[in-house]
Amino acid sequence: MKITVVGSGVSGKALALFAKNAGFDVFVTEQNKLDDDTKELYDENGIKWEEGGHTRGLLDCDLLVLSSGVSEKSIPVKMARQEGLPLKGELDFIYPYLSGKIIGVTGTNGKSTTAALVHHLLTKLGYNAALAGNFGIPLANFAMKKFDYIVVEVSSFQLHWATHFSFDIAIVTNICPDHIDWHGSFEAYVKAKRRIIDLLAPDGYCIYRTKEEDLLQIGNRKGARLYWSSNTPVHRNAVQDDLVLSNSEVVLMANDHNLKLFSPTTLPLFGRHNVENAAMAMAAVYYMGCDVNKASKSLSDFMNLPHRCERVGEKEGVLFIDDSKGTNVASTITAITSIPGRKVVILGGRGKGEQYDELAKVVKEHVKAAVLLGEEKEAISKALEEAGFYNFYFVSSMEEAVSMAFKIADQGEIVLLSPACTSWDMYKNYHERGMHFQKIVKEIVKADTVKNG
Repeated sequence: MKITVVGSGVSGKALALFAKNAGFDVFVTEQNKLDDDTKELYDENGIKWEEGGHTRGLLDCDLLVLSSGVSEKSIPVKMARQEGLPLKGELDFIYPYLSGKIIGVTGTNGKSTTAALVHHLLTKLGYNAALAGNFGIPLANFAMKKFDYIVVEVSSFQLHWATHFSFDIAIVTNICPDHIDWHGSFEAYVKAKRRIIDLLAPDGYCIYRTKEEDLLQIGNRKGARLYWSSNTPVHRNAVQDDLVLSNSEVVLMANDHNLKLFSPTTLPLFGRHNVENAAMAMAAVYYMGCDVNKASKSLSDFMNLPHRCERVGEKEGVLFIDDSKGTNVASTITAITSIPGRKVVILGGRGKGEQYDELAKVVKEHVKAAVLLGEEKEAISKALEEAGFYNFYFVSSMEEAVSMAFKIADQGEIVLLSPACTSWDMYKNYHERGMHFQKIVKEIVKADTVKNG
């Protein structure tokens, strides 16, 4: 069978190599130029390829396989639809070759941390578990291998194309406006996220926040709905269990009994949002029939993922936190409100078509000053002014941003990088941006000079 893989990023390359090993005749089409290592890899494995655009040669196949991020608007998709050529997304193509129970994690924010938490707990319990997603490890890497569990972080892009994939557990961390430029509307984005519920196995469980119950159209699906004890739902749902959070304990109310999952005080992570992430991870472990008591003891040694509210260093009583993964408004709002203490926040980058009015309101209430950089700094400043917040500063580089933020912050306060934007105007990705921030901070921490000296 001849297939064309659209895209040669991390997931596309993995798809091509897997398909070739599985016996397919593979052709790869890529809009951008391929690096020499990728060309050599394809040639060594007998994979044909084209770069720098798409030709009609991509249609010489039985099936078009779409790597993560390929949209309805892409040229190959339009060409295939015109010719009546079958299309299949990454998830559906790989699914027949996977073994083990599949735990899917999606959401606007927190999905990487939650997926990593689930994997950490399962591994600590002695299971053979795989972790795939935005960790640099594509799902295709685990095809045709034996696992007890596969934990996969799935994006709205992947879910958009999925029709035949099946999850045993579906976790939705939250839903806020994101990727509007890709989906076209918030409604289309929600529809894509909701696919994970539609793709649940008949005996599967969903775990979600109560506030997203209507958006997700949960219906009679089994599972757990999460809420804080101060926001107790008016009525008890007969189908879903209650995952109740407080500052002192996280409890799963299931089968007419209360099961304490863990105490937030034992969690080595910043913020209320991470309590929610850990609660969802523990609920997944419970529904998999694992030992909850043993799992809870492993939460304390979980290491947070890089660039997600990560402590970087401290100088003169000022704490620096790297949340470069905060690439949308909702994520930054969560970081600002979840981390205690007065803050100087670094905002800006390339936008995703979002509005900044809600962010501006939160900044006004919780932030001492804002330092703005990147393509969106003017749009963010306008929103701040309209909200009545004027203590912001324009800079042109990360070096200037960190230096300015440190100068403004007083002892006991926090310098927080949480841009609410992508990094693509100045960096290759959020990781590169976060590492640059950390490098600058470490230089400040090591310096002998004092900030006001």
